[in-house]
Amino acid sequence: MAPDSGLSASPAKWDASERGVRGCARRVPSTLLLLLTYLTYLVLGTCVFWVLESPAAHDSSKRFQHEKWALLRNFTCLDGPALDSLIRGIIEAYKNGDIVLGNTTSMGRWEFVGSFFFSVSTITTIGYGNLSPRTMAARLFCIFFALVGIPLNLVVLNRLGHCMLQGVHRCARRLGGAWKDPAKARWLAGSSALLSGILLFLLLPPLLFNRMEGWTYVEGFYFSFVTLSTVGFGDYVIGMNPSRHYPLWYQNTVSLWILFGMAWLALIIKLILSLLEAPRESYSCYPQSFKRNFKPQSWRQGLDEEAGPHSPQPNCSPEGQHPEPSTQVSCSEKDS
Repeated sequence: MAPDSGLSASPAKWDASERGVRGCARRVPSTLLLLLTYLTYLVLGTCVFWVLESPAAHDSSKRFQHEKWALLRNFTCLDGPALDSLIRGIIEAYKNGDIVLGNTTSMGRWEFVGSFFFSVSTITTIGYGNLSPRTMAARLFCIFFALVGIPLNLVVLNRLGHCMLQGVHRCARRLGGAWKDPAKARWLAGSSALLSGILLFLLLPPLLFNRMEGWTYVEGFYFSFVTLSTVGFGDYVIGMNPSRHYPLWYQNTVSLWILFGMAWLALIIKLILSLLEAPRESYSCYPQSFKRNFKPQSWRQGLDEEAGPHSPQPNCSPEGQHPEPSTQVSCSEKDS
């Protein structure tokens, strides 16, 4: 009886695995289409902000330069009102990104790269507060752009986090099959995802910010956490130092870091929730191949539901549901 039970359970297990692989394969095109839609939407918003805000930014910069040199020519010795006027002009120019020191300027905020970064910070709800639309047309467009972009961003982050979680599940299954210890494999895969993400998204970026912005490592780490958590205080923002030259790839790289870093945070949140979530229903007996190694774990529950539930032994039922007296058997006894 025992060998027949084990052999009969094997095809079901392979069928469940094949169904899971086919399900993942079917989701790949939809995920790529969703990512393409997401990027297209970002580029669309970038172009609109670029067209609406870039001319006004250039005009404001030229006007500020003209007024600054006119002030220096006309007031060789500044009095109180003139100094107040200069201070107000400096504050307004800082808000608009028009501060100039010598022949160097800060990163063009409403050029294509700056507009893309603004689009990313808008739909990710970071909102540093250092940059905002000035024209009424751009403000109205920003409302509709965020209205659609924020839900789209949540869908994309959830999908990316789900795909990452599936990758962790597959690693855990392979390690569990090789080590014959699923529990240890699950914890190792989860810990690896956590530590690699911390290294890639929190510990290494401050080194880049230290080189490009002149921040200390602690300041860069603080900026990384505040950004990825979407808190976005705005006290530290990249590309704001007018005395530094920023390459074109810098802000684009930071934008991608924000997107994938937030997806990693979504993965970590999913792992934490699944680890803390108690299984709603557990089974008292499973196929013989799972008796020794398999223990129900909540963080694998989502994957098991996709691959298909484990087939219980004949005449076995979930805990709390007993079969008829005429068919009830003991599942804990070994078949002879």
